[in-house]
Parts: sequence; structure tokens; C-alpha cells
Amino acid sequence: MAKSSKYSANIIERASTKKLVKSESIEGIAISGYDFNKGVDYKKIIRSFASTGYQASHFSQAMAIVNKMIEEKATIFLGYTSNMVSSGLRDVFRYLVQHKMVNVVVTTAGGIEEDIMKCFGDFILGDFRAPGSILHEKGINRIGNIFVPNERYVELEAFVQPILEELWLEQEKSGRLASPSDIIWKLGEKINDERSICYWAWKNKIRIYCPALTDGAIGANIYIFKSRHSKFVLDVAEDTKLLNDSTAGPEKTGVVILGAGIIKHSILQANIFKNGADYAVYINNAQEFDGSDAGAMPDEAVSWGKIISNSDSIKVFGDATILFPLLVAETFANRPNPKL
Repeated sequence: MAKSSKYSANIIERASTKKLVKSESIEGIAISGYDFNKGVDYKKIIRSFASTGYQASHFSQAMAIVNKMIEEKATIFLGYTSNMVSSGLRDVFRYLVQHKMVNVVVTTAGGIEEDIMKCFGDFILGDFRAPGSILHEKGINRIGNIFVPNERYVELEAFVQPILEELWLEQEKSGRLASPSDIIWKLGEKINDERSICYWAWKNKIRIYCPALTDGAIGANIYIFKSRHSKFVLDVAEDTKLLNDSTAGPEKTGVVILGAGIIKHSILQANIFKNGADYAVYINNAQEFDGSDAGAMPDEAVSWGKIISNSDSIKVFGDATILFPLLVAETFANRPNPKL
């Protein structure tokens, strides 16, 4: 289960307008919600989560833990799945990378390609129930209730192929193999668009790792290129080393992981080589009944040495498109002197 430290307990107590209650059998924070008779104060509404219970109180703990990561100058690993970049969260991630508020980023193939594709044109709000057959006829791809026209993928191919050609020529000349993060680095350099996460990662020298870059549309581009240049090779092992090495120096590390799957495990696996992350915040809806790493609670990672035993850690069940902007507002974006 999630661990509540003295730090987070104190934050929750200070955030609450209610005093600790005691009886013969139990003591703790009295459950109470926001009183709208006092008007609408968004800061106080968010603070009221501490005493609301359920996932609201878990979310309050998550905000406290992220603030502690920042205050303790921990090296922060941010992980998110591709669907997050499909949504408007892409702009939130871009902000964090732009202002050097995170140190290492791990995402999936869609988290790279869709960041680049949005530089060519907008994704459009659609409908979860839009018929797939009609959308297919119109050349529209659906990601939940977000529509992506086929033209974005055509533009992506036109952009990516010359970059792969450049890396291939370098391989032929020097013998050095490009890693997946090298491709992402080059994409950020060439896109030259301040709306892009990859652009700011390149500009600020923040590595973005993608353990499954051969998936998705960018994987299809690698396949097309490899079909023409059979000796083109990507050095996946180099990125494994770089990501794992990134945990070797920091005194403290913190992980903020939105979603699950390969991004979650890659970040946690890297922290084994530090003997565990000091802070961990998960936001996802996966359950643990099937034994999946996706659904695993932070305490399971403790058993592997991925998170230290006395860590500040929490899992929040919920939709990151709602929760993460609020978390950023009360943590990273709420600092007097952000790292610029």
C-alpha cells in the first residue's frame, strides 16, 4: 500500500482547515469537504482534498510528495504514455521540459511521433462513439475522442526519413550506431518548434528515452528505411546503459509516472541501480489483481528494490488529463524561482 510519511502527514494537516480529532479508539484528520458558502476559491478547494478522503486525499499526498522531490533537489524522472501526448497534456509536459523542471523523460513511440505531428497540424476533438468504418473512409484515425487525419502521418514520414538518412550516413562514415534517444534528439533539433517537447529536450539537453521506439508510426518509418538500407542498425543497448547510468550519481531520485506499461517499468528498473527511488507518484487506473506491473502498487516496487523501503510514495487512481494539470499547478508551477 502507499506509504504516508511524517512529511506528507504534516502537509495534509497544514492544508486542512480542520484540527486533528481524537477519541478513545481513533485519531486523525476529520473528514470534511469544501464549503461553497464561503464562495469559490480554487486554491482552497484543492487544499480541501486533504480532508475529503478517497482518491482526493491520495492526490493531496501526491502533491506533497512532488513538492518534497523539488525541495530536496531530487533528480526527477517523468514518465508518460503516448495517449497523454495525444491529449492536451502535451503542453504540460512541454512546459516542464522547457523550464528544466524534470531531468529525465521516458515515453512510448506515440509520445514522440505525436509531439512532432502536432507541429504540422492540429489534432481535433471528436467522439468516443464515432463509427470506425466511417472515420476510416474519411482518412481519420481515432484516439479515444481525439481525431488525427492521415495527412499528419504523411507529413511525419516526409520529416523522419531524411533524419534517418542523416543518421545512416553517419553510421556508414564513422561506424557509430545511433540509439533511439539519438533519433529523438535529432527530431527535437530539426523540428525547431517551441510547441514541441522534443525541441525543448534537445535545447535543454534533457534526454528522452523510448524503450519501444520501433512501435507505432515512427516504428513504421524505421521499417521503411530499414527495407531500403538493410545494414541500418539502432543501438538499443546504449540507451539501456544511459538510462540506468542516470540513477548512479544523484543523491536522491523521484519518479512521477502517468500511465503504466514499459515506461513505468523502465524508470523503476533504472532505479534499482541506485538501490531504489526516494519518492514515487503513480497516476493510473490499472488494477493489481492480475499481477501486472501496470497495476502494481508502490510497495511491490519496494520488494524489488526499485523504491526504497522508507520512501514517500503514493498511487492515485484517476484520469491524468484531469489530475496532472492540477498537480503541476500546485507543485512545479508554484515555485518562487523555477529552474530556467
